[in-house]
Amino acid sequence: MKPLLELKDLRVRFRSRSSLSALINGDRDPFVDAVNSVSLQIGEGETYGLVGESGSGKTTLARSIIGLVKPQEGSIRYDGTEIIGMPSSQMKKFRGIVGTMFQDPVGSLSPRMTIRSLLAEPFKIHGMTGRDLGQEVNRLLEMVGLNRDFGSRHPHQLSGGQARRVGVARALALNPKLIIADEPTAGLDVSVQGEILNLLDKLQAELGISILVITHNLNVVRHITDRMGIMYFGRIVEQGPTSTMFDQPSHPYTLALLSANPEPDPDAVIDRLELQGEVPSLLNRPPGCEFHPRCPFVEDNCKSTFPEITQLSDDHSYRCHHPRHVE
Repeated sequence: MKPLLELKDLRVRFRSRSSLSALINGDRDPFVDAVNSVSLQIGEGETYGLVGESGSGKTTLARSIIGLVKPQEGSIRYDGTEIIGMPSSQMKKFRGIVGTMFQDPVGSLSPRMTIRSLLAEPFKIHGMTGRDLGQEVNRLLEMVGLNRDFGSRHPHQLSGGQARRVGVARALALNPKLIIADEPTAGLDVSVQGEILNLLDKLQAELGISILVITHNLNVVRHITDRMGIMYFGRIVEQGPTSTMFDQPSHPYTLALLSANPEPDPDAVIDRLELQGEVPSLLNRPPGCEFHPRCPFVEDNCKSTFPEITQLSDDHSYRCHHPRHVE
């Protein structure tokens, strides 16, 4: 499968204190790494799920892809073209071919604009006013299962599911090859979540688009993704085919996330893996494996030696000294 999006050794740093404060305190490196040495690929027509707890760096990674955050190191290539360092005029064009969906389905839509105006706005921003915007808006509404009457409504007149469908329509406005969906089912009832996931699955199959799904909801990932990556403390600690990751997780963090996932069968016997403590502060990275303070399988070398990437297969890798996969 030809890669559409390629990230290699991506690093995003934020200043943790001012220059003056760093000088006074003798801090030679007053930065924290929100994203640290991340590499991944998303193929054409593929759906990739990025999973992790809050603060793991998922949203920062997404923002760096569309140029809202500037990485300090690494590479982001879209369809073979390097994105980092791209001139602003080209970056604007790039943002036009990457659809984005934000976490809050209603709050991400301007309350002053009608749905018709919201869906027409991307065409105006990117200078595509020569089209019949009314026809384009109707096409988008139909595509996401809303009738034309919704065009005259305002966001506050929509349910959460309807607002999310408008968000999907807006992301698809300029016929993107890639959609970045940040928590696409956040704040929605379970039944509505299923409707939105089925819609994304349907559109992905019909249009052949690639989707990067950012979520902490493993049911979302299992439902619609082809491959997935587990992110912890700014790094991807395991990634591979979704079915493989669910059936044979290797990293203890992956195993813990999966074991905490709700089980619909009330009679199922589940061996829960409890994590110890909270996620450490980015200001104080643990030595060795950064997961070791919470890992129930920690051994001495975990506390001092940073684990390198191990390839289980061409498309399944992990960072762990003592993986849990079945031999």
